[in-house]
Amino acid sequence: MKKIALVLITLMAFSLLFAEGAKETATSGQDEIIVFAAASLTDVMDEIITLYKADHPDVNIVANYDSSGTLRTQIREGAPCDIFISAAQLQMDEMEAEGFVVEDTRVDLLENQVTLAVGEGNRKGIESFDQLAELLRNGDVLLAIGNSDVPVGQYTQLIFDYYGLDEQELNSLGVLTYGSNVREVTTQVSELSVDCGIIYSTDAFSAGLTVVDAATPEMCGQVIYPAALINTGSSTTSSDFFEFIKGDEAKAVFESVGFARL
Repeated sequence: MKKIALVLITLMAFSLLFAEGAKETATSGQDEIIVFAAASLTDVMDEIITLYKADHPDVNIVANYDSSGTLRTQIREGAPCDIFISAAQLQMDEMEAEGFVVEDTRVDLLENQVTLAVGEGNRKGIESFDQLAELLRNGDVLLAIGNSDVPVGQYTQLIFDYYGLDEQELNSLGVLTYGSNVREVTTQVSELSVDCGIIYSTDAFSAGLTVVDAATPEMCGQVIYPAALINTGSSTTSSDFFEFIKGDEAKAVFESVGFARL
């Protein structure tokens, strides 16, 4: 019994020491900034985060990349977030209307383009959206697009409307495949599992895909990425990183992959 009691006392002592150590680590640890950003920003934001941390080693930045709709849902459901960058205005409009956006912090950060991209060899010889529309009507092409709940999919629906294409009819012809975010659509094109895909110009650039046409504002409007501070996070330095994202150093990185700064 004495041996058991001694073991229990020793374990309790270690537990207390561990708890105290964890408490000290939490108190003196890095500030953590949580960034929710559209999937199309994955590579460029990773580069910008690395650039910022070079001068701010005591700040930990955690990035969560997914479709803007999925990120919006996660914030709604209580996920901590300090900065949100959406690939369309709709998701930020909803966040603002529901009180998640810190007042007077919303900005239009970037502009992208919706493009028609093909994989290596361009096996169907696709050259334009006009040609794509005819191929779709005739059932002679397989096109990858985003789901209707993600911005790239919503821009695609506007392009379909512009050409008088009925998505339900196209589905019945078996000419469409879907991705839950733009990265998934891009992967389908890269792997040649489809003939072409409607993606952002920056994703085509990152994946080394050939862009054969770009949608005009008349076809789908401008592709604006709004950004804002979000009030579900707890970082004390998120505003500083937010200013960095809007500054000249980050601007050069965004522009290097095809984004236009506003």
